[in-house]
Amino acid sequence: MGTTVLATAGYPEAYLRVVFRRVSLLVAGSIATDHLMSFPGKFSDSLVVDQLDKLSVSFLVEDLEVRRGGCAANICFGLGNLGLRPVLVGAVGEDFAEYRSWLERHNVDCESVHVSETRHTARFVCTNDSAHAQIASFYAGAMSESREIELKPIVDRAGDPDYVLVGPDDPQGMLRHTEECRQRGYKFLADPSQQLAFGGGDLIRPLIDGAEILFSNEYEASLITQKTGWSRDEVLSRVGTWVVTLGPDGVRIDRAGEESIVVRAVPEIEKVEPTGVGDAFRAGFLAALTWGLGHERAAQLGCLLAVYVVEQVGTQEYEISRAAFLARCEATYGADAVADFEPHLKTIRP
Repeated sequence: MGTTVLATAGYPEAYLRVVFRRVSLLVAGSIATDHLMSFPGKFSDSLVVDQLDKLSVSFLVEDLEVRRGGCAANICFGLGNLGLRPVLVGAVGEDFAEYRSWLERHNVDCESVHVSETRHTARFVCTNDSAHAQIASFYAGAMSESREIELKPIVDRAGDPDYVLVGPDDPQGMLRHTEECRQRGYKFLADPSQQLAFGGGDLIRPLIDGAEILFSNEYEASLITQKTGWSRDEVLSRVGTWVVTLGPDGVRIDRAGEESIVVRAVPEIEKVEPTGVGDAFRAGFLAALTWGLGHERAAQLGCLLAVYVVEQVGTQEYEISRAAFLARCEATYGADAVADFEPHLKTIRP
C-alpha cells in the first residue's frame, strides 16, 4: 500500500496527487504501437468470394491515427486509470522510452519490461470499415523475446501475485508463463485472444487448462471448442470461470454446474472505433476482482470501462471522471453497484 504522484501533464494541480492501492497483479502480453485507419465504405463490397485465392485489393483510407497499444499495455493502462498499480510483463524495443514514460505516468509498473537489443517494439496495423469490420496485420518484433522472461524474479521484486493474466503474446512466451504459474502455484487468468486464430489444439489446451478465469468472445469460444476438441462442459471442467463477451449483448459468465450470469452492456453515446474494447473490459473485470467483488460486479465494471474505449479512436486515449463514471454506472446498473465501486474507485479527475 503506498502513494503515487501521477504527474500527467495538463491536469490541474488538484488532480495530480492520487492515492493508489498497490496490488500484486502481473499482466503479461503484447506491448505495441497501433496504426489505425478508417475506410469509408465496406470491405465486403470489394471482395469477390470465388476469387479470394487471387486476392489483390487496396483501400483508400480517410485518416491515420498512430496510437499506443498492445493487449497487456492496454489492460495495465485501464487498471492504472481505476487506481491500481499493475506490473507490466512483456518485451519491447529500444524505441519504447516515450511509451514507457506515458505508462508510468498512468501508474503502470514497467520495471520488469524486457528491452530487446535488436528488434523494434511490436506494431499493429488495422483498417476499419463503415460496418466496423477490420483487416489487420501484426509485426511481432521484440515480442518474440517474451519467451526469455521468467516470472519468479518479477514476483521476488513485486510480491506474490494475486493473479497473473497471460494475454496474447509470443506463443512460446505464453506457454512458458502459463507453465510457470502452474508449477509455482500462481493463480493465472487465460486470455489467448488473437492467438486462437493461429494456434492449434496443442497450443490452446495448455494455455487454458487450470486457469482461474478464461476470457474470450463468442467467436473465440467456438474456436476454443473446435481446436481443443473439448466440449463447452469439458472446458468448464478445466477452468474456474469462463467469461464470454457478447458485443452489444453484454457478457456471459459460465461456471460448471451453475446457471450462467448475463450482464448487459453499457449503452454507448457514439460508437467510433472498437479496437481495445476487450482489453478495457478485462481491466475493469480484474480491478473488481482485486477489490474483492464478485463476478457480476466485475463484468459490470468491465463493461463500464469498455464503453469509454469504443467511443473514440485509440485504446489509451480515454479519461475517467469519477463523478461521471459513477453516474453512468448508476444509470445502467443501479445504486447498489455504485455503492460497491465507490469506496475503491480512484481516478485522476474528480
